[in-house]
Amino acid sequence: MTTMKQLNIAVVVAVTVLIGMLGSSEAQLQMNFYAKSCPNAEKIISDHIQNHIHNGPSLAAPLIRMHFHDCFVRGCDGSVLINSTSGNAERDAPPNLTLRGFGFVERIKALLEKVCPKTVSCADIIALTARDAVVATGGPSWSVPTGRRDGRISNLNEATNNIPPPTSNFTTLQRLFKNQGLNLKDLVLLSGAHTIGVSHCSSMNTRLYNFSTTVKQDPALDSQYAANLKANKCRSLNDNTTILEMDPGSSRTFDLSYYRLVLKRRGLFQSDSALTTNSATLKMINNLVNGPEQKFYEAFAKSMEKMGRVKVKTGSAGVIRTRCSVAGS
Repeated sequence: MTTMKQLNIAVVVAVTVLIGMLGSSEAQLQMNFYAKSCPNAEKIISDHIQNHIHNGPSLAAPLIRMHFHDCFVRGCDGSVLINSTSGNAERDAPPNLTLRGFGFVERIKALLEKVCPKTVSCADIIALTARDAVVATGGPSWSVPTGRRDGRISNLNEATNNIPPPTSNFTTLQRLFKNQGLNLKDLVLLSGAHTIGVSHCSSMNTRLYNFSTTVKQDPALDSQYAANLKANKCRSLNDNTTILEMDPGSSRTFDLSYYRLVLKRRGLFQSDSALTTNSATLKMINNLVNGPEQKFYEAFAKSMEKMGRVKVKTGSAGVIRTRCSVAGS
């Protein structure tokens, strides 16, 4: 007959095992995970970036965006890289149609496969290239613990539903970040990546020409800035190709300029403007702008490392794809 003491012990053991299972994926990520299995892995990645980023400095922003978009769908598992013959993969979703850097990541993967076959995951390559590309262009560095495994499922609808669109209001942003275990501080800091890179008129045209049924132009957008965009960049609602700097005049420098523009109502996206509609996030932005740039760098680094741990697959939970674009490789 089972005693109460035995039942209590069983419960404690079950809870302990459950806690271990919940925390195991994060615990198995570690610095220098490939130290024995592929000791030159991180150097191969950083060397490739150093050798090529100066020929295409604008690639840093797409690589950090790729990392962000990967982590927001099924966790940081490299599934954003998968090609689909049916056009139903994450990269076919509207938020990812303007993603760049797929070939760059695949070339790095090929280099690693020659040296260490079936060892370094595509998910880790994305995380490391995002960090190294930002550093190579003068931005902040952050810790990237490795050991992620790759997923083999990549779904268009999941990407559409989980990646925050540029038209997001504050409620949507808060919900989508919370779904990934990220808080308002992370929202503000990770939005700071908009300090580098470019977008297209298609991502913000509705703010200029078709904001709502009653107002054509978004009243939250600085009128002078809007007039300039209409006159010189996005001349019509149907312009889907013209390139726009997300941080005009400073789009290749990782600095606080983006936040200053947001406070001036000159953030390019509706999601940028949304950060000023909540008292907590507005206060955070003001604190960043009034503080030293190094403080922003340090806080941004912590949020990037936190995002890089979102729902990661480790051990038997994932695989090592030999080609990042092929689910079954």
